[in-house]
Formats: sequence, structure tokens, C-alpha cells
Amino acid sequence: MVKQERALRTRRALVRAAAEVFAEEGFAPASLTAISRRAGVSNGALHFHFPNKKALARAVEEEALETVRGITGRMSDEEGSALQMLVDVTHGLASRLAEDVVLRAGFGLGRDPSRGRNAGSRLRLEWWKWVEECLRRAERQGLLAGGVSAEGAARAIVATLVGFEVLEAGGDGKGWLSERSVSGFWELMLPRLAERHALASVTSMPTRRDHTGAWRGMTD
Repeated sequence: MVKQERALRTRRALVRAAAEVFAEEGFAPASLTAISRRAGVSNGALHFHFPNKKALARAVEEEALETVRGITGRMSDEEGSALQMLVDVTHGLASRLAEDVVLRAGFGLGRDPSRGRNAGSRLRLEWWKWVEECLRRAERQGLLAGGVSAEGAARAIVATLVGFEVLEAGGDGKGWLSERSVSGFWELMLPRLAERHALASVTSMPTRRDHTGAWRGMTD
């Protein structure tokens, strides 16, 4: 049991270290030596858990994917406006991206040209699929404005959040993933997206917070 716990801690440390190095340097320049040093383990210990850098990248992406599923899954079962759910989950994902290096690295690996055209696309596709499904639910609730398609709106929303993530990674200090930025986007988007009667019940600010002020659904 002790050995299993130690092995699990080592694996977690390696995944986080890999995420940090991938986020800072990109996939191609990142070295296994730098990752093992960051994790505080030997190269031998790294290779015991991961045969190569591609396997490490997949592990980072899998953890990031589980994080996205955790954020969206907790909210999907709740009743109420699908549009407000979409606003809240977008805030939640942006907030988590700002603070979680594994999630940032997962998205970053998906757009890294050195990994090939289709590498790492699952994470973006998972997010896209959820946004589109949420919009179709809003459509069934009669909340979408006339002429607005769930597919087209999903493209705009996904592209905006991914764009915020890329700009945040640029490190210009403008807080692209901040609550203010995400709320500003929804202030512009909601009047075009929502049926007029629905606007009164939807806010651009996140509504699902617990007593600590944290966005509910952010942590396990």
C-alpha cells in the first residue's frame, strides 16, 4: 500500500512537472531531464511511469480532459436556464484555466504544431461538444433568438474562450481569463444570442458560488 501511494504521488508529480515544462517551453523543446528534475525524481523513475514524452503529454491531456468533464458534468444535471448554465460553466472553465497549469498545458498541447495536426484535439472537441449540446438545450427551452443556430453560436463561444486562453498564455498581464473579461464577452453576446424574454433571467456574471465565494463545481 505504501509503495502504491508513493508511486501515485510520483506519477502525479511527473504529470504536473510535465505540464509546467510544456506550458513554459512547448512540447518539442521540453526535455525529459527537465521534467524529471522539476518533479524531483530520477530519469529512471520517470521512465518507470512513462516510456517517452508522448506518453507524458497524453497523461497531461487526459487529466485536463477529466477536469473539463468535471466542470461541465456537475452543471449539466442541474435544472434551470441552459443559457445561464453556459455562462456559469464558461466562467468556471476560464477561472480554472487561469489557475490550473495542467489544464492550460492540455489546451496548449492541442494546438502545438510539433505534435501533428490531429494530436490533442480531444480536449477542444469535448468542450465544443458540450457547448453545442448546452445551446441545443437552450433552443428546446425557447431561449435562443430567431435565426441563431446552436452550431454557429457554439463556434463563436468556443473560439472566444480558446482565444482568451491563447492571449493569457502570451503573458501580457491583461487578465484575459478574468471574470471581468468573460463577463464582458457575455454582455456583448447575450443580447444577440438570447430571445428577448430570456434576457431578464440571464446574467453575464457567474451565479453558482458557494459560501466561500468560490465558483461551485470547481473542485472535487
